[in-house]
Amino acid sequence: MEKLNPISVSERIQLIDIIRGFAIFGIYLVNMQDFYSPWQHLKPGDWWNSPIDLATQTFIDIFAQANFYTLFSFLFGFGMVIIQERAMEKNISFVPLYSRRLIVLLGIGIIHAFFIWLGDILIPYALIGFILLLFHKVSPKTLIILAFVLIIISSLLFSLSFLLFQITHSEADLASYRAMMADQELEMYQSGTYMEITQYRVDEWIRLNEEGGFLYVTTLLLPMFFLGAAFAKKRWLHDVYAHKAMIKKIWLFTLVSGAFFKLLPYFYKKTIVIGYLQDALGGPAAAIFYATSIALLVQNQWWQKRLSSLAYIGRLSISNYLFQSVFTTLIFYNYGLGFYGKVTPFIGLLLTILIFAFQIPLSKLWLKHYRIGPVEWVWRSLTYKSKQPLRNS
Repeated sequence: MEKLNPISVSERIQLIDIIRGFAIFGIYLVNMQDFYSPWQHLKPGDWWNSPIDLATQTFIDIFAQANFYTLFSFLFGFGMVIIQERAMEKNISFVPLYSRRLIVLLGIGIIHAFFIWLGDILIPYALIGFILLLFHKVSPKTLIILAFVLIIISSLLFSLSFLLFQITHSEADLASYRAMMADQELEMYQSGTYMEITQYRVDEWIRLNEEGGFLYVTTLLLPMFFLGAAFAKKRWLHDVYAHKAMIKKIWLFTLVSGAFFKLLPYFYKKTIVIGYLQDALGGPAAAIFYATSIALLVQNQWWQKRLSSLAYIGRLSISNYLFQSVFTTLIFYNYGLGFYGKVTPFIGLLLTILIFAFQIPLSKLWLKHYRIGPVEWVWRSLTYKSKQPLRNS
């Protein structure tokens, strides 16, 4: 039996690395709001009401919120199929290999969520990845059907649940609860010690998941895992030119549907139900729209040259994601520079762009000397049960 090694640079699909790099930027764009404020408990205008700050919040709400962790989920499913195909080529048992990969990712996510930042997405990716693993032999057509069925059923059930919640709770009660949670987070991150903030992260993680947070996230991410796996099995992004007609149809469908749901709260009052539909339906559509847009753009040499730098970020995606959390919490939390609650949305946007722009040359420099990122090296070494080469030969 031939030994299976990690994917080499020559085997990588640059388009996927570019999309992955773009996803890391979008995730940071949304996460930055959480780093500097209790924004999830605030309504636009509650804290910041200048035109530029309101415009910034609107921009992030439409073009980023729920669009990028779903895009990264799509890539997660895509990546599973790539690893599966390579395992099959070398007659390696795929399920044990991928299970180890998910277990290691879960460990990285636990460290991230409890000791660095509460908003971790790696734990859900790892746990939902085990569900995806049950469907690794399913045909792409079935995966697409499952994705749409899951999206439709979960949207109906959650919409009804949120509607009932909206009917049984007054706006004044909700506003009071949001204000209480915002004050609690403000107090903790502005004055808490590292140990106090760590305990708060653990307690909040448990509370959120006890209240159905994991089920909610699963219904958002699992369909994207399925769609990513289906795209990989169809090989639509392996050879964009050969599948250009299909990709254009998907691009148009997701453009129209994504725009409709993302803009829905701006045509109607933004209730809990409308806000949920904006994320649950608009987010995945926008994610696929972004992926297919980049796929079509890189067919043009001018665009390919300008987007190719994102591939450096994509090749070190987990390391860059964790770097953002470590670096930014040190800027805002009390055990760092203590700027939590003191930054406006527009300044947060500029900070996101500056830090991400710094990560591009840093990633390029790292890859001049090393094959993969430091976290990816640990992940791969533990997955393949052997120390992987790190330095470029």
